[in-house]
Amino acid sequence: MNSVFHLELNTDYYAYGIKWNTMTSHDHNFKNVFLDFPKEALEWVLPDIPPELGKIQGVSFVRQEPGKRRLTDSHLSLDMPILYRFENGQVLLWLVEFEEKKGRFSIYRLLRYATDLMEQHPEALVIPTVLFTAGKAWRTDVSRELNIQLGKRHLIHFEYVLIKLFDYHARDYYNYPNPVVKILLPKMQHEPKERVEVIRQAYRGLFELVGPMLFDKYLDFIDVYAGIQAEEREALYRDLAEKEETAMLAQYIKNKGFDEGIQKGIQKGIQQGIQKGIQKGIQQGILQGLLEGITVLVEIKFGDRGMVSESQYS
Repeated sequence: MNSVFHLELNTDYYAYGIKWNTMTSHDHNFKNVFLDFPKEALEWVLPDIPPELGKIQGVSFVRQEPGKRRLTDSHLSLDMPILYRFENGQVLLWLVEFEEKKGRFSIYRLLRYATDLMEQHPEALVIPTVLFTAGKAWRTDVSRELNIQLGKRHLIHFEYVLIKLFDYHARDYYNYPNPVVKILLPKMQHEPKERVEVIRQAYRGLFELVGPMLFDKYLDFIDVYAGIQAEEREALYRDLAEKEETAMLAQYIKNKGFDEGIQKGIQKGIQQGIQKGIQKGIQQGILQGLLEGITVLVEIKFGDRGMVSESQYS
């Protein structure tokens, strides 16, 4: 991941081959988190899963696009259907939809998604969940349930698990040992004066809970959603280096930046070398073409008399 942290809205941010878009690809970014940490995500969002189900024995990801009922039907795009198999044989299908803008959410669309999955996986308990990721309070709520009743008959009742990240206070999760929570700390509610500490806690917690590859991957996620600036990052690293409990983290990030600088230098050198080689090849090709063209013209006009034999000078 690069060390340039000048962020602009509506721009794509690339890190380790991953595209982080600060405006339009929020859903994709959050989906990556749940893809990498499906068990940890379930434990945090649905902590009340009955313990008698036992341990999770397997996790798989269901195809995102459900089958159409008719060819003329519009595409239905599921955000994240995850299939869990538990020790006692129970199958749980967790449908997670990510929404940055609540105005895009439709409870009717979610119901269609859920019933499609119920039809495709009749053995599974389908749990629809919507994770709202915007870092601000709401003035108006979204539809939380659907009810259709005729007299005393309840024909349809549908509800889902609703999670608003901004309803969570970041400081309450500083000591929560879950990598998903650490990654999402900057999106939780906090005072402006707490911002640097929130980032520090996210760095430290993630570093302690995951390996280098996942830490590198989600360090940029934290930086992007925290909106950290270059001067803040330098101050934060100095603070990490001065504290004994975070000194190793500071050294790791420092080494990481050094290694990435070398790698970028190598890549730049290779690119420049290729470009110079191409340019030299083009110049040689042009020169060779001109010489051959002149030779042909001389032969046409003077015949063999106009050609100088090499044997004359040998």
